[in-house]
Amino acid sequence: MPDSDPPAETVQSRLTAIQARIARAAGEAGRKAEEIALVAVSKRQPEDRIDEALAAGHRRFGENRVQDAQARWPRRRAGYPDLRLHLLGPLQTNKARDAVALFDVIESLDRPKLAKALAAAIEAEGRRPALFIQVNTGAEPQKSGVAVDGLGGLLEQCREGFGLEIAGLMCIPPIDDPPAPHFALLAELAARHGLPQVSMGMTGDFETAVHQGATEVRVGTAIFGAREA
Repeated sequence: MPDSDPPAETVQSRLTAIQARIARAAGEAGRKAEEIALVAVSKRQPEDRIDEALAAGHRRFGENRVQDAQARWPRRRAGYPDLRLHLLGPLQTNKARDAVALFDVIESLDRPKLAKALAAAIEAEGRRPALFIQVNTGAEPQKSGVAVDGLGGLLEQCREGFGLEIAGLMCIPPIDDPPAPHFALLAELAARHGLPQVSMGMTGDFETAVHQGATEVRVGTAIFGAREA
């Protein structure tokens, strides 16, 4: 009798597999799996795959663009009030109020002008999303993020100048660099500045990020499959 085909992977089975890998990496690092949040990066993913993730019980999602998130998430909040939405991509100052109104976490704060805009938006909207400062650990000129040597000054401006609470740091290492040194640097910077959360690690390197102290990893294609063009 011929072997039967293996069962097709689903969003739910992929989520389960990723959570198991996070738990294994956490155990190897002497950590608890509950210390690491999984953000399902839903940018440019079909609506049915997002609904599959929600049906599987997942509630934490990441988007890169405010306008894309505005098109798909407000209607889902009524059915899933425990949703946590993360803005992962660069944020223009003129979109700050929209971002504050929609997102629970904004991870791409990287300059004083944006900090000022977010402070005004928080006051106007009466919502206070968690804020992460993005650090350009690879000093890449084409990439968003504050320079490593500028982090202390930006933190001071956020806290003292604009009254913002900063929850943690985020980075995206250069694609051609080994990620571990960048993750270690980000974790060290967070500890130095008294920041409890560290967002780092994506589909190809999230286990390395867990080993280096990530409190949040951002995984997209390993959960949802290839993105739409």
